[in-house]
Amino acid sequence: MVALNVVHAACPHDCPDTCAIAVTTEGTGAARRAIKVEGDARHADTAGFLCAKVSKYLERVYDPRRVLHPFRRCGKKGEGRFTRITWDEAIAEITGRWKDLMATCGPQCILPYSYAGTMGLVQGQGMDRRFFHRMGASLLARTICATAGAAGYKATIGASIGMEARHFAESKFILIWGSNPVTSNVHLWRYVLEAKKRGARVVTIDPYRTRTAAASDEHLAIIPGTDAALALAMMRVIVDEQLYDADYVARYTLGFEALCERLQAYTPAAVAPMVGLDEATIVRLARAYARTQPSAIRINYGLQRHAGGGMAVRTIACLPALVGAWRHPAGGILLSTSGTFPLNYTALERPDWIPPGTRTINMTRLGEALTNRDEAGRPAGFDPPVMALYVYNSNPAAIAPDQNQVLAGLRREDLFTVVHEQFFTDTTDYADIVLPATTQLEHMDVVKPYGHLSLMFNEPAIPPLGEAKSNSDVFRLLAQAMGYTEPELQESDEQLIRAVLDVRHPWMEGITFERLRTEGYVRLNLPSPFAPFAEGGFPTPSGKCEFYSESLARQGMDPLPAYVPPRENVHSNPPLAARYPLALISPPAHNFLNSTFVNQDSLRRVEKEPIVELHPSDAEPRGISDGQMVRVFNDRGAFCVRARVSGRIRPGVAYAPGIWWAKFSPDGRNVNATTGQALTDLGGGATFYDVLVEVEPLDAQGRTLS
Repeated sequence: MVALNVVHAACPHDCPDTCAIAVTTEGTGAARRAIKVEGDARHADTAGFLCAKVSKYLERVYDPRRVLHPFRRCGKKGEGRFTRITWDEAIAEITGRWKDLMATCGPQCILPYSYAGTMGLVQGQGMDRRFFHRMGASLLARTICATAGAAGYKATIGASIGMEARHFAESKFILIWGSNPVTSNVHLWRYVLEAKKRGARVVTIDPYRTRTAAASDEHLAIIPGTDAALALAMMRVIVDEQLYDADYVARYTLGFEALCERLQAYTPAAVAPMVGLDEATIVRLARAYARTQPSAIRINYGLQRHAGGGMAVRTIACLPALVGAWRHPAGGILLSTSGTFPLNYTALERPDWIPPGTRTINMTRLGEALTNRDEAGRPAGFDPPVMALYVYNSNPAAIAPDQNQVLAGLRREDLFTVVHEQFFTDTTDYADIVLPATTQLEHMDVVKPYGHLSLMFNEPAIPPLGEAKSNSDVFRLLAQAMGYTEPELQESDEQLIRAVLDVRHPWMEGITFERLRTEGYVRLNLPSPFAPFAEGGFPTPSGKCEFYSESLARQGMDPLPAYVPPRENVHSNPPLAARYPLALISPPAHNFLNSTFVNQDSLRRVEKEPIVELHPSDAEPRGISDGQMVRVFNDRGAFCVRARVSGRIRPGVAYAPGIWWAKFSPDGRNVNATTGQALTDLGGGATFYDVLVEVEPLDAQGRTLS
């Protein structure tokens, strides 16, 4: 009889749900094989089900196209032609090239590039940080997703702490603002549906009629990047009509009088044309939000991907304190729960090893870093230039903005590029060395969620396939070959987990390696129900929700909530809008997660092909019909996709869900051919949704018709 076993695992992907997974395996030893993955029914937030992507995870693990051996490039960069080599050869070549470069240019010419291909603390930010810190390589500012919103939220709330997801079920009024939980936070959506059954009203604010918007009681299609203006107008109504919680404001907020003065410029009448809503709608929304308690707001990182993204999140985060929603467990706001976990990142990452004066390169500006040119083509002044790139947990050829400049950098023959990957991605095509990476079922990790409050353990369910190795295993090999003798560079994954858990904090009391491994997940020692700021206690310098931020003032920034318009917007940049009149947004496709899962046949078949969706009022004057191939372009680049014409997108906006790999795109380019490297106001974040484009039809041969 075949031996069956169930292993505790945790979803590693960049999703707030961070599901608890039960993996059923058969066989023993090297022959052990996973035969089923399912949501762990014991975990309250996972509730026994997985999203459509991860429920098919075994297709990913056992895909015959996986990278299972080391490879060396044998063709031109971009061709994706390789010959198989041994691990010994790969490690010797990598470290030999690095030593040569370090001798001539110094260690800062080497740049690690990674993000959230895994959210695991061990495989995502453990031994890799120790290794590159010891080396003295350039530091990477990992800004491509969340830093703007996190900075704006911190300026108001103090840390990424918010409502517990399960309490949305008791909310009476729910604002889904710049978020699409049906696609990207499905386990939270379950709680929203419970609230609806109990009579709650759900309003979604989004330029596109997403699956979430379609299932809500009301959809408000605002102009992209104008969220802060709408929030300020709502506050103006709430203050003018005395709908705010005067007691909560007096006790637990700072700067109310200054805020009221700032609001004078944001009447609903003045804001209505900025945001694309009528005045009456803004007034009605403000009244409903303030009067219906407990009210909850779910925001996500899409709304901060424009020039004023940090301030947009900061401004929206002021609303719950203004109306006293924090008094209730079912009231407040949720961006991320990541700041709730008091973990020992210093012990995990060893930042004390960073040599003084080490430079930091912003990952959003990878194109500049690799070509030494900024977005306008000017010399960017990187000294020393980046001569080696080590890519893991990311796919920059697909996901980085200003794709043409990124690819120009990756094509450099003098750039030594190593990519540690599970599949041959767009980025591996430009690699000199490709290393085989494990999947989540093949290595140990602990995962910190950003959508609930349980720390998750991942037990390896099966041995690594082929010659695949985990990130931590590879960095241990590299450290040894580089001659680094620090014992911390040879610590096991278990030791890394014990290091990050080594904290003395009441919320972490009793959460040990042994307990996590046995139980699979453990909720933080927090009360249930959890109302983090019912009586103030904000983790800000003042201990209050800061309408006025002295810390921003000291940095020379606006200390009050404000509206910072997009750089590329019909009102803020009329000359550019005259040439490129459509605002382009590119949220994740329903069946993809950034660029992950794009190569999975079953999921790609559902998505079918890259598209851009236009409103009929925009398609008709351009001679674009539904189903026609079109070219989307601006000064940075262009990509070709099929047009969909519908009323789901507001006029003046183009919607191109991503992120498709070049391999699966009609012309070998995706939406990032048109996105730019300009940064946000706070946090140095990416501005993926601050983009103006034009769209033109193509004939059957792919030629423009204009």
